Amino acid sequence: MRKVILIILVLVLASRTFAQKDSTTQNVNYSRLGIVGATTLAAFIYGYGVQNTMWWKGTKSFFHFNWSQDWTYAMGSDKYGHFYFAHVVSNVYSQLFEWCGFSHLNSLRYGALFAFGYQTFIEVRDGFSRDYGFSWGDFTANTLGASIPLLKERFKFLRDFKFKISYYPSERFRHNSNRHILDDYESTYDWISYPLYKILPDKLSGFVPRFLNISLGHSVKKLDLPNERTHEFFIALDWNLEELPGNFWLLKLLKKNLNFYHLPAPAIKIYPDVIWYGLKF
Repeated sequence: MRKVILIILVLVLASRTFAQKDSTTQNVNYSRLGIVGATTLAAFIYGYGVQNTMWWKGTKSFFHFNWSQDWTYAMGSDKYGHFYFAHVVSNVYSQLFEWCGFSHLNSLRYGALFAFGYQTFIEVRDGFSRDYGFSWGDFTANTLGASIPLLKERFKFLRDFKFKISYYPSERFRHNSNRHILDDYESTYDWISYPLYKILPDKLSGFVPRFLNISLGHSVKKLDLPNERTHEFFIALDWNLEELPGNFWLLKLLKKNLNFYHLPAPAIKIYPDVIWYGLKF
């Protein structure tokens, strides 16, 4: 618990230091900031209620760490979910802070800090649940996901990587194994996408549209059968919506945020068996 508090304090102090260096480029609109704050508070209250129903209705306990199930639960596939959610929240709030008038760099920093803080709150709350406990694996994934927008600003080669997710109802979900599809890892597909033209020889790259990416996908199956549970891996095409034409601000906003989702595309399952898909959802 002390480590968690120490990390939070370090991030808060660091963000204040960075903000001072970049404060001259800001012209904060406090009306917009108030709208973002009020909406966030309402969303937090609603989200907490949903999570309390889904996960925290069990017996409470003293704060404890979850060592035994950290990488066995969902075969570790929940770690990408933690990474992805923190990554999206960090991105979205960076955009909102910039809309409120904060500088670009400070918006990235505040977005990362907000995503980190929210996800850390969830982990600490898990620590008081007998059925879960604080997970260092989840905490690490949360921290990395929240940091991605900042890392992309610093390291240009990271900007071409797109982290996405998609859902398609699994057999377990269709048989009411899970009440919420977001909590069913067999219905969840994780994707890391990269521009196709950048991995082809120069003679071929010019023929490939810039909006066409190649992606590596992952899911898990048969989680309720301990001796048969397995990973699945895919190679698929992916659509980089931000490379589509159109510079109108609303269109650019839609393209950027829809780009967090992997839309249906041709794919091949490469493990544990080989299956071709005309469209993989």
